[in-house]
Amino acid sequence: MTILLMDGFEQAISIDCRAYPARSVDEPEKDKVMRGSRDGFVETLVFNTALIRRRIRNPNLTMEIFTVGEISKTDVVISYYKGRVDEAMLKDLRKRIKNIKIDSLTMNQESLAECLYHRPWINPFPKFKFSERPDTAAAAILEGNIVILVDNSPAAMIIPTSIFDIIEEADDYYFPPVTGTYLRLSRFIINIVALLLIPTFLLLMNHPQWIPPRLEFINFAETVYVPAFIQFLILEFAIDGLRLAALNTPSMLSTPLSVVAGIVLGDFTVSSGWFNAECMLYMAFVAIATYSQASFELGYALKFMRIILILLVQIAGIYGYIAGIIFVIVLICRNKTISGKSYIYPFIPFHWKALLRNFCRVSLPTSEKR
Repeated sequence: MTILLMDGFEQAISIDCRAYPARSVDEPEKDKVMRGSRDGFVETLVFNTALIRRRIRNPNLTMEIFTVGEISKTDVVISYYKGRVDEAMLKDLRKRIKNIKIDSLTMNQESLAECLYHRPWINPFPKFKFSERPDTAAAAILEGNIVILVDNSPAAMIIPTSIFDIIEEADDYYFPPVTGTYLRLSRFIINIVALLLIPTFLLLMNHPQWIPPRLEFINFAETVYVPAFIQFLILEFAIDGLRLAALNTPSMLSTPLSVVAGIVLGDFTVSSGWFNAECMLYMAFVAIATYSQASFELGYALKFMRIILILLVQIAGIYGYIAGIIFVIVLICRNKTISGKSYIYPFIPFHWKALLRNFCRVSLPTSEKR
């Protein structure tokens, strides 16, 4: 610590001059864009605040620092823009951070999120948006949101966020409005298809008489010994197993592992009669579609809902399919943002202009000014 004394002032300024080993600013691994800035947050809190201030050079940008953890003494910063932030939510957030009683925040934002806001475990849909991009964090601040930065974490936590905010990505604004709208709508459609494709296919396979004559080609070409719903459940867990294996595999071996897993195992399971080729095809599409949006939390939420739909379809047929869709809709509708507002605004309550901006990337001159 350094103490700054100035002639004529009765108080001194305490300056934190601590220096730790730091990683240089680089492109984030998760929130990559086709066009746009290539800098990303790092594990050093001071660097992260500087990346945001570089984009918002205004005295109304405020950053408040707190210390959380009886043992770790982890620095936590809340960043917001005066005049645009929800003052009631900001006051409540300050109170919650000050009242946290925990030994450490070594697991960064997720530990902080669980301490700040307790949520029912049965609802997996995320209440926070995590981003490793400073431009995304700066844009969220200017929209009136609060950005939480935790020391030792290369990501920002944005609150409050609806499901539309979580699906929205920086690429939507680095391209012209028509292209940005196409990318955004594609993301919505792909996620809906990823949720419903396999349960719908399983329903039709269990009731082949419902398949129209023009779509009979989607039926199984061969009969195997493993039931279709068991195949899908095994593949759901197998994909996660491959993902975990890839994370723990040295980079020099990741390509051979992908070849072995994708080609050798896939071809063997089909040729040996364990799996249908159609099941492998649709599950491969779902696995790729999971990465169409950057939120791992939303991806796993859709995965859990898809597994529930598969089980309900196998147990109750069309009634289970309808009940599963209603269950997903109810979970999303009953979810609330951190500020207590609707998770699916502007659907509920309905606001036409806001809904248009969520689905279509309007040009900046025609968007509403604050």
